[in-house]
Order: sequence, then structure tokens, then C-alpha cells
Amino acid sequence: MQRFSLRYYILFAFLSLISFNSFSANEVKATRLWPAPDYTRITIESSLKINNDQMMLQNPERIVIDLKGIAVNQALKNLSTKVKPSDPNILDIRVGQFTPKVSRIVIDLKNSARVKIFSLPPVEPYQNRLVIDVYPVEKDDLANLLNKLENKEVKKKEKIEKKKDPVIKDKPKEKKKVVVAIDAGHGGEDPGAIGKYGTKEKKIVLQITKRLKKLINSDPSMKAYLIRDSDYYIPLNKRVTKARKVKADIFISIHADAFRKRNVSGSSVFALSEGGATSAFAKFIANKENEADLIGGVSIDDKDPLLAKTLLDLSQSATINDSLKLANFVLKEIKKVNNLHKKWPEQAGFAVLKAPDIPSILVEVAFLSNPKEEKQLKTAKFQKKLAKAIYLGTKKYIKSGVTITSTNDPDN
Repeated sequence: MQRFSLRYYILFAFLSLISFNSFSANEVKATRLWPAPDYTRITIESSLKINNDQMMLQNPERIVIDLKGIAVNQALKNLSTKVKPSDPNILDIRVGQFTPKVSRIVIDLKNSARVKIFSLPPVEPYQNRLVIDVYPVEKDDLANLLNKLENKEVKKKEKIEKKKDPVIKDKPKEKKKVVVAIDAGHGGEDPGAIGKYGTKEKKIVLQITKRLKKLINSDPSMKAYLIRDSDYYIPLNKRVTKARKVKADIFISIHADAFRKRNVSGSSVFALSEGGATSAFAKFIANKENEADLIGGVSIDDKDPLLAKTLLDLSQSATINDSLKLANFVLKEIKKVNNLHKKWPEQAGFAVLKAPDIPSILVEVAFLSNPKEEKQLKTAKFQKKLAKAIYLGTKKYIKSGVTITSTNDPDN
């Protein structure tokens, strides 16, 4: 009897050990939180794919996510410390061991929200990721309609009152400004290129776009709109959507190159291609930039079928011609600041340049993989020169006689 008990105990201990090892095989390696104006992203990186359940609860509004086969460790606990008071969507995050084999995350919300949860397979520099996107619930459409009607009535009354008063004269309408959408590449989960000294592309290009915005907004004939104004990721097709939403006349995406050979240097400007790439280098850069969604993290159902099409219509062809004109003007100005990798604009299938009605270019300001250019890119002096060159090139393109057909409102 004692021998049986001993064997049973050994077997139980062995099975428990196997169970424990399988449970502890998957662990959280890192957690990150990226608040953005449109949504807040939470990323949980783990050694294996995480199986999870989730539910939305009210009074108060919160999201409960159960991570199966995950033990609470310090990396998971750290998630609760990353919530900032300025986060537009998340109030607090709590983490705890719900059962021996299930960790629970409770996300307390500031307002009603919808959540999208999806998994991403390993891609450099990350392992498996569980992504939790928290979107604010949009206001009721009927309420929006009523507000619009009410505003129209108020404007009508103001016009009638102005007509009755002979002294008050309507101010002449302002000339519509040329709206330039400036896109800082990468961001959030996607660092972009990383230089020898640890410089991240996403940080450098954001600094340059902010300097460019300042120059454009100081010009009375132009107005700048930043696609990304902080450290968060925006899917490539959403960047195009944002530009069209603000009725942009011009779209400029700013990046910093990386290549396997560190001696490669110089600035480049790209436009979209109707067919294949104009060179092997252009194809390499386009493929690299188009992979941003894999790193930045986009669920499958976020893909825009219109942007995925390879066949471009006639309006796209006309837009590409204007894009090449813009690229030439910008390239000529950048030449005064930095040596050029190519003396003419290159073309390839960049997803971020596929707006069918907006002249769009992608500027690779320099090579972060080149140690000398990496050091230059970190300086305010070089950044200002690059921003000024892009501004002057854009200004000359506008003055060249191209037709700006947008219906943008300079006050919006």
C-alpha cells in the first residue's frame, strides 16, 4: 500500500511538473502602450502566441481580457504603470492572476469604447504580439445631424442681421491656402531604421516634420497638417485617408534610409509607379517601407481593398505626373543640403503614396545606416536645412503653375 502511494505521488509530481513547464513556457516578454488621437494601442509581447478571451463591461466602462496559459510577471505588471493622465481613452489598467493558469487584465475606460484585439506573428525586432486597440465610440449620427442643422440656422440668422445693418460690411474671403499633409514615417511599435548609435528613424523624421510644419505655417499661402504628431503608429492606408480627409493638396512622407552596406549615403525622393520600380534600389526601399504594417501592427480586416489594387486609373496617372514634378523641385533643393543618392526621382509601388488625387512624394532624407549621416540627422542644424529644402521645393512647385484643385477651407 505504501509502495502504491509512493508511485502515485511520483506520477502526480511528474504530471504537475509537465503541466507547470507547459504553462510557464509562454511568458510575457514586454508590454507597451501607445496613446494616439484616434485610438490607444496596447501591445503584449510573448514567447508564444497568446490565447485569450475578452468581454466588455459597463458601470463603469471597462474591458476584461483573460490571457490563457500566462503567469503574471514583472513585464505584465509594468503595463499598469504606463497609463498617462493625458491618455484620451484609458483611465487605468489592472493586472492580476485570475486562476493558476489565467492572467486577467482589466482596462478601465474614460468613455464608451469599442475594442479590436488581434495577434501578430514574430517579425524583427519582435516576438509574438497580442494587440489591443481601444477606439472611442463615435457620437450618435442623429445628434451630429441636429448639431449641423442648428449651426446652419445660427449662420442664417447672423447673415440676416448683417444685411440689416448697412454699416457692417462682409470681409473679403480669404484666398484658400495650399494644404500640405506631412507624414512622419513609422512610429509607435514600428521604430523604422535604427542607426549604429541607436538612433531611431521614427524619432528623427517626426522632428523634421515638425520643423517643416513650422516653415509652411509661416507662409501665408500654405497650411501644414501632420499625419502623425507624436510617437504612435498609423497604418499606411489610414495615412492616405487622413490626408484626403483634410483635403490636402500635397502629401509628403518623410523617412530615413537604411541599407545593409554602411557606406551607402545620400538623399532620395520617390513617387508612385504605375508599373514596376525604376531600379532595384527603388524596389528595395518600397518593399522595406511597405512592410511597416507588419511591424507597426495592422489586423487583416484593416486592409483597404482600393489601395491594394495594382491597376491605377487615369486620374492616378495625372497625379503621378504632378508627383514627379514636385519630386524634381524638392530634389533640386535637397541637393544644396546633402549629396544625392540618385540625381533624379525614383518610382516604385509605395502603399503610402497611393492617393489617387493628391500629388504625393516620399523623401528619404539620408541614410541612418551610414554612421556619418546618422550623426548629422541627430543635429537640429541639419534637420532645419532638410526641412527648409523640402519647404522651398514645395513652394517652387506651387509657383510653377500647377493647378491646385482642392476645396479646402483654410480655417478648418
